[in-house]
Amino acid sequence: MNSSNEQRAGQWVTSVWPGILLAAMTVAVMSGTAAAYPLDAAEETGIERLTGYRLANEGQIPGNRVHPGALLDREQIRLRLTDYPDFSLPPANTRLTRRIIGLLGADAPRYSVSVLDISDPAAPLYAEHNGTARRTPGSVGKVMLAVALLQTIADRYPDDIEARKRLLRETQVTADEFIHWDSHKVPLWDDERKRFTRRPLRVGDTANLWTYLDWTLSASSNAAASAVMKQLVLLHYFGDAYPVPPEREAELFEDLSWKERREVLLDALLTPLARNGFDTDTLRQGAFFTSEGKRRMPGTNSLATPRALMKLLVKMEKGELVDAWSSRELKRLLYITQRRIRYASSPALREAAVFFKSGSLYKCDREKNPDCGKYRGNVYNYMHSVAIVESPAGDPDHVYLVTMTSNVLGRNSAVAHQTFATRLHRLLLGWRE
Repeated sequence: MNSSNEQRAGQWVTSVWPGILLAAMTVAVMSGTAAAYPLDAAEETGIERLTGYRLANEGQIPGNRVHPGALLDREQIRLRLTDYPDFSLPPANTRLTRRIIGLLGADAPRYSVSVLDISDPAAPLYAEHNGTARRTPGSVGKVMLAVALLQTIADRYPDDIEARKRLLRETQVTADEFIHWDSHKVPLWDDERKRFTRRPLRVGDTANLWTYLDWTLSASSNAAASAVMKQLVLLHYFGDAYPVPPEREAELFEDLSWKERREVLLDALLTPLARNGFDTDTLRQGAFFTSEGKRRMPGTNSLATPRALMKLLVKMEKGELVDAWSSRELKRLLYITQRRIRYASSPALREAAVFFKSGSLYKCDREKNPDCGKYRGNVYNYMHSVAIVESPAGDPDHVYLVTMTSNVLGRNSAVAHQTFATRLHRLLLGWRE
């Protein structure tokens, strides 16, 4: 991270935790670059990068082949609990919980984990360790943003799925100052030259809303997430008049007071979650993902617990997160179809379909440890993973859901989550046999 980005990230953390300052520190907010969404959906969605990834996987252009578990088409991605409308989290299995705590070793007190095996939905297995611990969700909060957007679109078109698709596909979003600042790269596909450019978003970059939502969840771009959040607020505020021309946006972002803007933002973000049955004291995304977004539209802090995140995944698998179409759309957006990182990079998951989001937030005091660095913060070192594993992909024998957060100081949290993923996968496969 360069010095200017360090300064901006430092300003971000100071705004969330005021008063936490060290004489020497480095702050980094990192999130994944794993790509999602089924590769056959370019025409339906207008997400242009899918064309390039498909061509690379077919060997028609240079590029890496995807994992065997990443080759499902959009129709193969289905919800696993739609036939179980009364499904709810069962009591934790004591023996499985003990085994999972054992996988975490001496650092177990600094982890919070929920695991739900629905390989046999009629006989589910659940384990939980520190499941109600509240932590800032980092980039996992982008899942809550997606829920809010899908709910708001469904409110506009409750009985017209094609109209929802048109809104996502035909609404053009142009990046403006709300994207400042972010260093995450997004894939930009040049169909004429048949090549990718990977770089951070710039002011003036234009793509459809579906693409920006994809960049939010696949490339985990904070800039794209703030652009999506801006569109959510505009859709919420202007209703049927959306999309509005730039000059009308001033009615919201300039004419309203800070207090009024804050109320609009929180209503747009939190009310959809509450309507879907979530307690926003245990699950919420409360602010923009960029410093400029926060400056223009203040919010509140963000938080999540593993149990609340697990309930979100269960509701999605039941087709009850907004509704069946929105639930399936969110699951497609979480499907990894390119490079796998962190928890999802476990070699044990190579043949599995993985639906995934992660986030990291760490802070270093270099006076204590000059070697403190990426994913190894010594002041705090948060890593969050949300994953659905279907193994093998396409016709799975094993299906399980995992939500976990950690704050293990000084240890590479990306490697730790990958290691846990390998051990948990082996444990659960043996458990059912």
